[in-house]
Parts: sequence; structure tokens; C-alpha cells
Amino acid sequence: MARMPLAQRRRQLTEAAIRAMARDGVPRTTTRSIAAEAGVSLSVFHYCFDSKQALLESVIETITEHYLTVVEEAIRPRTTLRETVRAGFQAYWDHVRTHPAEHMLTYELTQYALREPGFEHLARRQHELYCATYAELLEEVCLRTESGLRVPVPVLARYLAAMTDGLTLNFLVLGDTAAAAAILDMVSDHVAGLVHEAPLRTPPGPVHP
Repeated sequence: MARMPLAQRRRQLTEAAIRAMARDGVPRTTTRSIAAEAGVSLSVFHYCFDSKQALLESVIETITEHYLTVVEEAIRPRTTLRETVRAGFQAYWDHVRTHPAEHMLTYELTQYALREPGFEHLARRQHELYCATYAELLEEVCLRTESGLRVPVPVLARYLAAMTDGLTLNFLVLGDTAAAAAILDMVSDHVAGLVHEAPLRTPPGPVHP
């Protein structure tokens, strides 16, 4: 077996775990099946991850990274700020439609973590990561479009995380693409209305002699 850096091997095993869990479900996926999916020995798996918790946290972070990358590439400035926002949502939605099993896995991970004693913090970590991801994207949009928000970034980030989480689950259950697109249009309008076309600046204080 070719030697590779630890970080690269962990990434290989994490991607293998995502494939195996998306195919077989979290409870039925074992460390042995993940090692087999990655084409490595079980000892290599245990060298890279000292616990199942560490593996699941890496899985959660990597799935989020998958769609964060495509959204960041999509939010280059468009003709209008609303078009920029909508392009970001569309990039996320294209990822949902292309990788439905991966997104279905995120809900299974949440339920598994909440039900498994000692794993509850992973569910919290997962949703905190969603909010942090949206906060990063909002700040990136404002930076690229030279705009400012009318509401605090953490508040809007949590709102968008909750909205897309619910919409994604709704789509996975009902499969209504047209309804999902209409909702994303509406949310894009809403977000665009919460943005100033020019950055918000703190007014200068009084000048004292």
C-alpha cells in the first residue's frame, strides 16, 4: 500500500465513509466496511481516527465543505445583488439535486447523534457549522458586491440555515423541483431586501474642540 500523508489518508477515509453511509445508512456502516470502501486495512483506519465520534465530525465537516466550495464559486458579482444571491442558492440546490443521498445522510447523522449517548455534541456541532457557513457566505457576498446588511449576520445566517435545512428535507421527501425553485426565488428577494447597496458606515461622532 502506498504511503500518504496523514491528512490525505484521513480525507480518503472520510470520503469513503460518506459513500458507505449514504449507501448503507449510518447504523449499518462499520469501521471495517469503511476501510474496505477506501481500500485500506482496518489498522490504517484506527491510525487515522481514534473514535467513531472523530470520524463522524470529519464526515459532517466534509459534506458541508462539498457544497460550500461550489457556492463560493457561484457568488461572483452579477448584474444585480439579487442575481448574485440567487446564483449562490442555485449552486447549493444543484448540489442537492446531484447528490441527494449525501444530503439525506446529513439528516440521518443528526438523528443518530441525538439518539446515541455521548454523541449529542456532534448534532450541535453540525448545526453550528451550518450557521457559520452561511455567515461566511453572507460576508463574502457583501465583500464582493460592496454591500452591507440591515440585520446582524448571525441572525440572518441562522435563518438561512434553518430555511435551507427544511427546504432540502421537503424536497427529498416530495421531489417537487418547481416548488423548491419558487421558494428559493422568494428567499433571494427577501435577502436582497435586507442588503444595502452601499456599505453601512458608522456615522462620525461629534467633533469636540
